[in-house]
Amino acid sequence: MVYALIITVILVLYLFNYLNHKIRKLEREISGLKKASAGNSADEIREIKQAPQAEAESSVSDFQEYHPIEPAVLLQPADGPGQDQKDRVSMVFEFLKQNALTITGIFTLVLGIGYFVKYAIDRNWLGETSRAGIGFLAGAVMVVISYFLRKNYSVFSSIVTGGGIAVFYFTATIGFREYHLFSQNTAFSVMCLITLASLSLSYYYKSEILMIFSLAGGFLAPLMISTGDSNYLFLFTYITVLNIGMLATAFVKNWKSVGWIAFVFTHIYLLFWTVEKTEFSGLYFYLASYVIFYAFALRDYFTRNLLSSSDILMLVLVNFTGLTGLVYIFNALQYGPVIIFPAGFALVNLVLLFREYSRKDFGTAYSAFTGITAGLITTAIALQFQAHLMTSVWAVEATLLLFIWKKTGHPVFRSAFYVLFPLVVLAQIISWTRYRDAGNLAVIFNPVFLTSSVTVVTTCVNLMVLRKHAANDKSGHFFENTFALISYIIIYMAFLLEILYHISGRPQTVLFSIALLFSICYIFLLLVFRKKLRINTLPERSLLYMFLVLVIINTSAAGSGIVSDYFLKKIPAGFYAVYLLYIIPFVYTAVKILPAAGFFKTRLSYWLAAGTAVTAASFELYHLYAVFNADTGSGLAQLGRHFSLLYLPIIWAVAAILLIYKGLSSHDTEYNRIGFSLLALMILKLYAYDVWEMDNVSRIIAFIILGILLLFSSLIFQRLKKIIGNLLEKKNEHSQENHTE
Repeated sequence: MVYALIITVILVLYLFNYLNHKIRKLEREISGLKKASAGNSADEIREIKQAPQAEAESSVSDFQEYHPIEPAVLLQPADGPGQDQKDRVSMVFEFLKQNALTITGIFTLVLGIGYFVKYAIDRNWLGETSRAGIGFLAGAVMVVISYFLRKNYSVFSSIVTGGGIAVFYFTATIGFREYHLFSQNTAFSVMCLITLASLSLSYYYKSEILMIFSLAGGFLAPLMISTGDSNYLFLFTYITVLNIGMLATAFVKNWKSVGWIAFVFTHIYLLFWTVEKTEFSGLYFYLASYVIFYAFALRDYFTRNLLSSSDILMLVLVNFTGLTGLVYIFNALQYGPVIIFPAGFALVNLVLLFREYSRKDFGTAYSAFTGITAGLITTAIALQFQAHLMTSVWAVEATLLLFIWKKTGHPVFRSAFYVLFPLVVLAQIISWTRYRDAGNLAVIFNPVFLTSSVTVVTTCVNLMVLRKHAANDKSGHFFENTFALISYIIIYMAFLLEILYHISGRPQTVLFSIALLFSICYIFLLLVFRKKLRINTLPERSLLYMFLVLVIINTSAAGSGIVSDYFLKKIPAGFYAVYLLYIIPFVYTAVKILPAAGFFKTRLSYWLAAGTAVTAASFELYHLYAVFNADTGSGLAQLGRHFSLLYLPIIWAVAAILLIYKGLSSHDTEYNRIGFSLLALMILKLYAYDVWEMDNVSRIIAFIILGILLLFSSLIFQRLKKIIGNLLEKKNEHSQENHTE
């Protein structure tokens, strides 16, 4: 094993020397070509300068290792906020592509050293102290080698140094956990020294890559030496000091990635501590993190008067993650009032907003501070009235992300909105389940409905923002349409559940009727304001179909139940008047909305509209008949049978005649088909069932009235036939005259 390792090292050194010699030779040839080209004419030099740089870049891409991209240049932000994010992402991918072999090699080397040490341990070649010593020695060798490579191979040197630091961390962890070579305090001190040394090397090398390695190691160090004892005060004091060092580095070097890594690690620790062991001391660390990362996000704002997309996103996250943790601690420990935190954060952003306003600068920064301030004030009001914390915060944050996307145009905020909005919906559904176990909640001013109100208000704002964007973007988006549908459902459920909760003590018939009435009125309002809401043709037609179906269900099921419960003394007569309120939106829709919306374009539309009108008229006349003739609930069945036998055929016959007349007057044959079909149904019912259930007097009256109606219908039909014949005759005569001429 030892001999094989020595041979492998020798081969690697030989191969490296051979390739290095070849590449040096190629570099000399390229240098000679450059000197030769310098003697060309001025015109040729000008052409070379104007040539695209892509060819030059591709020609030396094979020698990228010997002409590496500096990390500071690699991750340097662009001028524009939108271009900045795009360039940074593309450059990160380019960096990973160019250095994939280096990173893989370092990872493999670390694993190889680990396996070698394990092999030596299994063979009892090394004692515990020697094992740790080999680890530290291997890490030191890697750091020293990278030091000599830093000038010509800066990126490669940074990655190798990071690998050496990783070996230091793992060695210290194993020495503490497995071999117990030193105590926890000593191990932590060693980790701090490693972190301090790595941060110093990062600053000395001016390497953002190495700084990322160092900072990640610094945050992971407490986990590596943790024994399960929760000493959170010491932990977060250490993290706060680490974040202050990060802030200083970020201000000097403007390395954005360093701040984001610190933010993620810090809030993972804070979240775990807050959930596991809620303590008042956590407030201090939340506030310290708020100040540190707010200063990080505003670095470019104060130094360059620039607020990029990543800075705005950091501001949003800092405000709402800090707010969530602080309010959670206050609620868990039963302190108050919680409004001081969103109000305080809003005051901080209001100062920045006033700064922009006083400078008359209404650009991106002004929009960002306005959105954050409005969101925090909304959250403060919601929390003051004890709204559900997580739902309210997420709802406001989602709206804020959408608002900032509208102002900046950067797609990262819209993507974040689409990720967060499903969580808002889920949290809102969980909030609604509190109606089931709630006691006596106040009307409107109760935690559940106030939470729903925050969601409804933010949802309405989201709809307006997306609709304005859709007006400019004619292509449309599936996500926007889906979001609009979900938003209308959320608004509908928020009000419906609040209404049903406060009348939950009423009979089931009343609950069913009120739910249907609210549904009819809600769809009616959507149809009335369909143009302002920019509801397209297909959703509009679907709403009209739903509206008509709900009217049929309301009159046939809910209305009959209301009448029955009224005679059983379960409900007062006033509920029947409430039930009849559906007539107002139904008549308005039939007269105004259906023709204006172009509803009558398919056969289904004609039949559904006519069926709804006939059903509503039939049942409402039955309800009035029952109200004026029934004394008790037991007589309703007999009245219903009598109405079905005697009056219902007459109602259908009159409706059929009106439909036929409508078809004749409007020259729309579909109404004629519906009218004659209704007549056929009425005649079939009469001869198949009704006549066998009537007494002699009723039978005579029914046949006489039916005969008169049929004769009248026949007369109308003959008239129609004559009119059509005259039209055809005149058309033939006119065609013959034209042919003779």
